[in-house]
Formats: sequence, C-alpha cells, structure tokens
Amino acid sequence: MNYFSSDFKLGILGGGQLGKMLLSETRKFDIQTYVLDPSEEAPCKIACNKFFQGDLMDFDAVYNFGKLVDVLTFEIELVNIEALEKLESEGIKVYPSSKTLKGIQNKGIQKDFYKEHQIPTADYTRFENTATLQIAVENNKIELPFIWKCTEFGYDGNGVKVIRKSADLDGLPNVECIREAMIPFKNELAVIVCRNPSGEIRTYPVVEMEFHPEANQVEYVICPARIDDELATKARAIALDVSEKFNHVGLLAVEMFQTEDDEILINEVAPRPHNSGHYSIEASYTSQFENHLRAILDLPLGNTDSKLAGIMVNLVGEEGYTGDVVYENMAEILSWNGVTPHIYGKKQTRPFRKMGHVTIVNQDLAAAHSIAEKVKNTIRVICTQ
Repeated sequence: MNYFSSDFKLGILGGGQLGKMLLSETRKFDIQTYVLDPSEEAPCKIACNKFFQGDLMDFDAVYNFGKLVDVLTFEIELVNIEALEKLESEGIKVYPSSKTLKGIQNKGIQKDFYKEHQIPTADYTRFENTATLQIAVENNKIELPFIWKCTEFGYDGNGVKVIRKSADLDGLPNVECIREAMIPFKNELAVIVCRNPSGEIRTYPVVEMEFHPEANQVEYVICPARIDDELATKARAIALDVSEKFNHVGLLAVEMFQTEDDEILINEVAPRPHNSGHYSIEASYTSQFENHLRAILDLPLGNTDSKLAGIMVNLVGEEGYTGDVVYENMAEILSWNGVTPHIYGKKQTRPFRKMGHVTIVNQDLAAAHSIAEKVKNTIRVICTQ
C-alpha cells in the first residue's frame, strides 16, 4: 500500500501530547491522519487532517471513527476494546491489537499475565474493591506497608498510593484494585521495544527514571541508564521476552525495578509511545514516534541507538497555580546548548499536570544531567494572575 501522499488514512484514538508528537512524524511523511478525542481543545487538533470529538470508551464513537480509516492505533489505553474487536473482524487493521490491549488495560489482568507466563514481578493480590482490601488489612490478613493500585483509569501517578496504615485507604476510590508488595529497589528502569507485523524487532537502550517524591511522576529520564552492561543486557532480554509473550505490534514500554540484589522485576507496560522514550526525539537516530509509525505500517524499523547522551525533564504545573498557563524563563533555557523544549499545547495548567518536556543532549551524561537540573530549577509552569 502507498502510505505517502495518497488516500491512505491513519486513525489515532486519543488526541493528547503523545498523539501530537506522533503527528509530527506523519506530517514528515505526508500521511493522512484522523484523530478522535473527547476534548475540543485536544493538542492533536492543530496537526491532524481531520479531528473528531467523541468518547474513547463509547462503542459507537470508536467503531464509527474506525470505519473511516485504513489502520487504527492509539496513544492511550483507555479505549473501547469491543469496538476494536468488531473493527478487526471487519478487516480494519488495529495496532496494537485488541487482544494485546485486553491483556494490559486492566492492571490486575496484566499482573495475572506475568504470573501465568513466569515473568518476574512483585508479589500482589487482587481485590474486588478498596473496601474489601481495607477489611483484609484490619483483620491482619495483609501485611503493611504495601502499594495500592486501582486496576483501571490510573495515569501519571494517579491511582497509586503507598499504604502504611489502614487509615491511608480512607478516601481512596472504592474500585477494583491490587495490593502490591513494596520492593526495595536501586533504580526504576524502562526499555522500549518496537515490533512490526513482519516480526522485525528492536529495543531502545535501557533508561533510568527518577520520580518526583510527592506526585509519583517521572521527573527525569536518563539515557543511558547508569547501570553496568551486564544488567542492561539482562533488562533488554527480559523486555524482549515480555514483548514476545504479549505479541504486540508497535511500541511496548516496559517499566522495571532493579532490586537491591540486581534482579529485574517488571512493574507494568504501556502499548504505545511513552514518557520514558521522549528523549529519543533529539538523542536517537530514530525517535520512538517514528518507529511506532514504521511498525504499525509494517515498514523497516529505524536505528534505535543513541547519537548522544540524553536526559528528559518533565514540565509539570507548579503547585499553587491553576489557570491559563505561562511558561516563565523559557528564553533563558533556550540560550543553552543542547536544550530543546516541547510544549504540549494545553492551555490550562494545574498542579503536577504534564504540560511539556525538555530534552538535554550532550556527549557527556554527567554534563547533560547538570544542565537538566539547571533547566528544572529555572523554568516555571505557572498561570496568569
């Protein structure tokens, strides 16, 4: 099929920042794009050929949108799986597939998948709802402390909480959830795996993630991870194993823990472009977004090696500010070599909302990290008063 400058139509479910960055690659190749998102102000709206407003969890909205395109992909997991299944049965190509998404969308099912396939992961227990878990804690059937996770609709640190006493469960949503053992770990790592329908597969280098202590969001992504080669090889091999068992097409971001004993445990996966791969736009020969596009169109995959050391800094809304966004000190960081900001196009800021990111590239990783800290301490995401 001729994808370039043709009548071919690529559909994207979700119009957020991941879709917007994917659209920069489709525009480079002159590929027609349709986007469906519930928000009239979705960041993708300015960059696609046609924009449709609709609920991603609504069967009819997703099904009717999917009938308009030749290949359908998504930038968020929270989409109607039944609609994807029907579209696939009618010949529409959906990547990653509904089967892959079904094993990932619910975190309880995802954890069961790891257990069934003997993939190393933290010990866990599934609960029908938070109230049932709280009863188990009060009856001393669950050891404290642990991690509480809702099984669906969690993102960017939402839906995850450290539970140190029974009262910590008070006020949490009474939804299906899991109790996960707290893992003493040295590092949180991630590997992005890219695969096309023909079976070609590549992995990006292992990255290291540093998290904000309050928001439970990634603050820095560091590539390459500051681990030895043997452990990096092990992490990439485990990511490949996870990818093979999910049998995905497109990108699979595999988040991991490096334990105190240098074991690798899978935390969770995302079947789409991912925050841990944003550094690749500037630092890699082929960005994660271009390789996702290549993969779902069954084109040859691009080189995933890094050209330079890369560090990504997330730009999130500053505490105490809600309203029309202002990026303070942007001109200052633009004057520094190797610094590239990406603004996502969200008009309203609020505390810890992801508003953009900045990539820092340098021949020297330590130098890149030093500049990243300066960026973090200089730019402010606030609002008009």
